[in-house]
Amino acid sequence: MTTGTGAGTTGAAGPGLCRGRVVAVTGAGRGLGRAHALAFAADGARVVVNDLGTGLDGAGASEGPAHTVVAEIRAAGGEAVAHTGDIATADGASSLVATALERFGRLDTLVNNAGFLRDRMLVNLPADDWDAVLRVHATGHFLALRHAAAHWRAEAKAGRPPVARVVNTTSGAGLLGSVGQGNYAAAKAAVVALTLVAAAELAPYGVQVNALAPAARTRMTEGAFADLTALPEEVSPLVVWLGSADCPGVTGRVFEAEAGRVTVMEGWRPGPTATAPGGARWTPGAVGAAARALLARAEPP
Repeated sequence: MTTGTGAGTTGAAGPGLCRGRVVAVTGAGRGLGRAHALAFAADGARVVVNDLGTGLDGAGASEGPAHTVVAEIRAAGGEAVAHTGDIATADGASSLVATALERFGRLDTLVNNAGFLRDRMLVNLPADDWDAVLRVHATGHFLALRHAAAHWRAEAKAGRPPVARVVNTTSGAGLLGSVGQGNYAAAKAAVVALTLVAAAELAPYGVQVNALAPAARTRMTEGAFADLTALPEEVSPLVVWLGSADCPGVTGRVFEAEAGRVTVMEGWRPGPTATAPGGARWTPGAVGAAARALLARAEPP
């Protein structure tokens, strides 16, 4: 079995950063995932196009979207294979990695993108809709990452250290909250925490893990953000770069991307601090007064 080392030329510009790499993209039948898959293929990667073919709310299934994108890539002279398994199941996630290895002999990059929405205000949010959204976003990210990481760790221990990349998909909802999207925001916040943990745990094996909060008009966003006009294709170049060998040392980061704008997001960090006088234990009244003083000095949320 060949290893995931070395594909891409450090310092190169333009097409070819991912030439020879094998990239798996989940939720790649439509929207952002489709744009990512096409962009990787145009840059020289061989692509595993995963999509379960569900509706916007996760209902139903169809093999059509994944195979349509594969046909687009092949028509443009690229190499791709469809995977229509459910990556929020252990078997589906495992078979995603197996498909890359069996078809192309390696896996270099995983882009976790699959997801759907079931928006409700908290008081009207059914437990089933909470579970379903957490399952596809949080569990789907975890399982695909777990199986890919197990492969890369085995490669590293066998003396074939990979140049592996993972790009997870979070959201402004997960970073800042979003009214009516309690389930989605919680899932996307979980993706950020998972990214930070995975970046630290997998660094010894040659794996870099980052997250992207994209802003683009897709079927998931057109209802809630009617004025959003940025195209998915405008987000994909950053994903291709993060998925290449051209970004050594970039890991545990969260980026926001919209059209021509890219932002490095900076998360929780210590702000103003107070200590109880004389090392004594706070009383509720005293700690409340101290907290108010700290809030007056803190950055607004």
